[in-house]
Amino acid sequence: MRPALHVLPLACLALTLACARPAAPPLMSPRDLQALPSRPATARVAYGSDSSQYGELRVPPGPGPHPVAILIHGGCFKAMYANARELGAMGDTLTAEGIATWNIEYRRLGQPGGGWPGTYLDVGRAVDHLRELAQDHDLDLSRVVLVGHSAGGHLAMWAASRARLAPESDLYLPDRLPVRGVVDLAGPVDMTANIPGYEGLCRDSVITLLLGGRPGEVPGRYADASAIRRLPLGVAQVLVIGEHEEFVPRPVAEAYVRAAQEAGDSIRLLVLPGMGHFELAMPTTPAWAPVAAAIRGLIDGHVDPDRARSSSR
Repeated sequence: MRPALHVLPLACLALTLACARPAAPPLMSPRDLQALPSRPATARVAYGSDSSQYGELRVPPGPGPHPVAILIHGGCFKAMYANARELGAMGDTLTAEGIATWNIEYRRLGQPGGGWPGTYLDVGRAVDHLRELAQDHDLDLSRVVLVGHSAGGHLAMWAASRARLAPESDLYLPDRLPVRGVVDLAGPVDMTANIPGYEGLCRDSVITLLLGGRPGEVPGRYADASAIRRLPLGVAQVLVIGEHEEFVPRPVAEAYVRAAQEAGDSIRLLVLPGMGHFELAMPTTPAWAPVAAAIRGLIDGHVDPDRARSSSR
């Protein structure tokens, strides 16, 4: 009996210590994001002939010209995972705050034309299609920002970098619409970093499928797609990740911020306490206030580089 008497206090102590540790907060899931209700858009407009080449335009009431946030949804680049409806609630909220939104759909993996280069070209063409909408809907094309979540954050950063693409690139489009800035909500900034981790979370080889091979097989595609290889982008950038982010590890985000600063870009990194991956795109969570402030700040033409340095430490 004596050994058992010694073991019992130790077991109780271990149990007490385990109970004293803070539990991981409950985090939002893809279903929570997809369940957010949204109102019908002002207009649904095609920018191409494919059924996935369209955007939902939401315009604030009253006179313009209205600034515009171009919204790009995520979903691991796969058609079966997500669609533009995911950012409908964000579009409603921004529009209520006086910012028009152009929530774009694009061809994804699992659809004809999705992948390389169709996914990227769709995003570029959708961005440029704002010119066709500006006059009828009183949009201010001098105050346009890109906002993307997850895979859409990657595509938003790529769209912001298009000016640095060579004319011979598969992704080159002439006469690009200039943007004032980009907000990347936990989207990959370096497609060569964390491939196993990202593809594990997506449960599929989505990066290698999207780009048509591994980095050693198609290095030029990774260079054309990755924002870190396009620096300086020449536009202001805000990267947002949650404290409990998994898709974009914090060291990867911090490495990008350092590289962008060294290249001369204006950039800010926000790490939001208690937040995970999906909270960042939900206007119903505490993440929304700093995300909305970042969007408004870029529309107004400023980002705080001093705060960027302190946030990335």
